[in-house]
Amino acid sequence: MTSPELTALFETYTGGPDNIGARLAQAHRELAKNDPLIVATGRDLALFPGSGWPPEVESFRLGTRGFKELTGISHLGPAVGSLVMIREMRGDAWRPDGEQLLADVRKAREANSVGLWQDVLAVDAFRGLEQQIADMVDYSCAVTARYLERALSEEDYLCAETLHRDYLDGGPVPINRMMVATFFLAGMDAAHRVLRWLDEWELDWQNAMVLIAGRQGRPTAGVTWNTSSVATFILGAARGKLPLERLYMAPHAPVFDTPVDGDVSQVAAMETGLRTLWSSIRATVELGGTMFPGHPRFEPDGHTPSVIRSATDFSALVGRLRLVLEDPRQLLSAAVTDFAVDQLVANDNDPAKVVVPGLTGVHYPVQN
Repeated sequence: MTSPELTALFETYTGGPDNIGARLAQAHRELAKNDPLIVATGRDLALFPGSGWPPEVESFRLGTRGFKELTGISHLGPAVGSLVMIREMRGDAWRPDGEQLLADVRKAREANSVGLWQDVLAVDAFRGLEQQIADMVDYSCAVTARYLERALSEEDYLCAETLHRDYLDGGPVPINRMMVATFFLAGMDAAHRVLRWLDEWELDWQNAMVLIAGRQGRPTAGVTWNTSSVATFILGAARGKLPLERLYMAPHAPVFDTPVDGDVSQVAAMETGLRTLWSSIRATVELGGTMFPGHPRFEPDGHTPSVIRSATDFSALVGRLRLVLEDPRQLLSAAVTDFAVDQLVANDNDPAKVVVPGLTGVHYPVQN
């Protein structure tokens, strides 16, 4: 049983599109209709400039050149580590996957070359680094293949001890350093493009509206602003001018598909709904100040764990890899993105001036 009268009172404020809460959101949206709105999904950024201007979209992850190729190398460490864990839990059940990984590593090594990185993938942020990247990829594939070959031929070789001694922490260049370098490069490339794109707009950051919408990688990842790489990109582009209270994480918000052939019609059709969503959150936040002016206001937490002080601070850099694996809110590929963004911002978004940990000044020796 319910009370129609009390239910009706509930609905008067919050029960549908024609209630007091919805009216407040609509009023706020109308006031902010000329403010820029940035909406980020797990793959793309959409900018709605306001004042009736059509949106523009910039892709920053899966659909960009070199991302999957570089990330495939990044994931060699987790792949081999996973095989160790599978063996511990299920014995020889790891072997088919080990054989497949070995075959794929050999093919990747064959396909790798300076020309691939320089002429085929041709990533702007990697210009001048192509030889070093090709050497790093060759070394990583060779070392991985050697480890897998031995694991497949020696019954008790694949274990946590050899994983660290001979692979992750051993050799001329530990694979841990390669992982730091490749995750950094991926973050630097995405950040470079996002900063360049947003810089061109000369946005009014003090009045910008930002939504990080939908799923960001694994289901539990990127749900707070300081665990979201795309939030890091946007805050970097704002150069400290975007009030953190105007950036909202919205994992359940609707998202748009990556536009095909420049067709942004689906994105444009979502603008009113997305502006209403942001405004409904903002209006409720501002309601706190209206109702309780004599009490302390909420302050967004600015804490960032595991501060990296330099590109040679490998204790902190590798520590980040563990942190992002163990913290379900984080993405492994974004482990050192904030460090990449900080360097780009400090160097006028010039990747050539950035020190890449695990690559700059590191010699990856040629392998047989």
